[in-house]
Amino acid sequence: MRRVRWSHRNHGQAITERQDTLRSLPQWTGDDERIFNWGIPPEKLAGFLESLTGQMILPVAVVGPLPLNYAKYTRDSQHVLKETERVRDNIFVPIGHTEGGLSVSMQRGMNVLAASGGVTTYILEDHMTRDSAFVFQDVDAAVKARDWIRNHLSILRDWINDPKHPGKTKGTLHAASEVSTHARLLGIDLRVVGSVCHVLYQFDTGDACGPNMMTRNAYALNREIVARMETAAGISPDNIFLEANLGGDKKPSYEYFNGGHGRTVLAHANISHEILQHHLDISAEALGELEWTGLHGSLASGMQSFGFTPASAVAAIFAVTGQDLGMVGTSSMAHGAVKVLPTGISFSIQLGGLEVGVVGGGSQLPHAQTYLRMMGCDTPGGARKLAQVIAGAALALEISAAASMASRGSENFFKAHFERGGLRR
Repeated sequence: MRRVRWSHRNHGQAITERQDTLRSLPQWTGDDERIFNWGIPPEKLAGFLESLTGQMILPVAVVGPLPLNYAKYTRDSQHVLKETERVRDNIFVPIGHTEGGLSVSMQRGMNVLAASGGVTTYILEDHMTRDSAFVFQDVDAAVKARDWIRNHLSILRDWINDPKHPGKTKGTLHAASEVSTHARLLGIDLRVVGSVCHVLYQFDTGDACGPNMMTRNAYALNREIVARMETAAGISPDNIFLEANLGGDKKPSYEYFNGGHGRTVLAHANISHEILQHHLDISAEALGELEWTGLHGSLASGMQSFGFTPASAVAAIFAVTGQDLGMVGTSSMAHGAVKVLPTGISFSIQLGGLEVGVVGGGSQLPHAQTYLRMMGCDTPGGARKLAQVIAGAALALEISAAASMASRGSENFFKAHFERGGLRR
C-alpha cells in the first residue's frame, strides 16, 4: 500500500493534496465534491483547526421567542458574584441539529413559557477550573506543600493578577502573551491524594470560555510556586501535571454536578393547571408521577444527571455559536425538578457546569457571530447571558418532552418521534 503523506498544515497546496487524496479513494463519488465547495474562503477557516480539508452544512432552526427574565452580574471586592440588574428579553434561539422533532418540541415549550409569564434564570456560580497536580516522594511532602500554598494564596493571586505582570507583554513569536491578561485567579482549592497535592485553580474568564488562557496562567503559577516553595521551605515536587482530572474540564463528574466548574445556571417557571391542560394536554399530577418514576430509575442505574434531554438543547446551541463541542458532556449535567402546587407546577432545571464563551475560539466564526449578535450576546457580559439563554431553552425542551412522555402510555412521545423521525427517510 502506498504511504500517504498527510500534512496538518493549512496552506493552499496542503489543502489541495488532502482533497486529491480523498478524490482517489474508490468510494468517492462526484456528488461528494460538494464538501470542497467553500461557503467561506478556506483562509478564513484555517486558524480554527489543523488539516483543513472540507466543510459541511448543518441545518439550523430558529425557535422562539423565548421570554427570558435574566440577570446581569459583577464581582465584589471579595470576588463574590453579585446580581446587579434584571432584564426581560424575547430571544429567538438558533439550534443546529438533525434530530427530528427537537425544534417543534422546544417551540412548544417556549409557547408554554410565554403563556406562563416567561422563564427566570440565575447564575449561581461562575468560574472555570484547572487542576494541576504536584507529585512528591511521600505524603508528608504533599501535605507540607498544601499548607505552604494555602498560606501564600493572596500573594500568588496578586502576583498572577497584577496588570503589570511581565508575562502579560506580548512576545515576538506569538500573538498571545505568555500570561493571560483576561483570566483572573479567584482562589485555589487544595486536595491531598496520597503523595500528590492537587492545586485546583479557580479563574474568572470573563466573556471567554477560557481553557487556553487558564492553561497559560496555571503553567506560570506552577513554575512560580515551585521556585518560591523550594527557596522558602525546601519543598520540591518530583513532577507536575498541568491537568489531573479534578478540574472537571470536558468530563462530567459528581464533584461539579451542582456547580464549581463553568457557569452554574438555574432556570425556573411556574405553570398553571389551565396552561398545562390547554397547551400540553397534561396534568400537574401526571408530570409529578413521571418525575418520581424517573428519579428512582436514574438512581437505580447510577445516572449522574437527572434531566429529560438537556444535552439536545445544549449541543444544538453549542453548534451554532461556535462552542467547543467536547464540552457538551460537562455542560449538559442537569438536575431537573418538578413540584406540584395547588395552582399547577413549579418546573426548574439546573445546569451545573456550562462551559461557554462569546469571544475567542469558534465563537469568532462568521455564522457564530451572526447568531450571538441575534441573541444579544455579543456585548460585555454576553457569555453569562448566553448561559442563561441555554438554560431557558433547555427548560423549554424539558417541559415539552416531559409532557409528551407523561401522557398515558407515553403515546404522545411515541407519535412525535414516529412522525417527525419518519420525515428524515
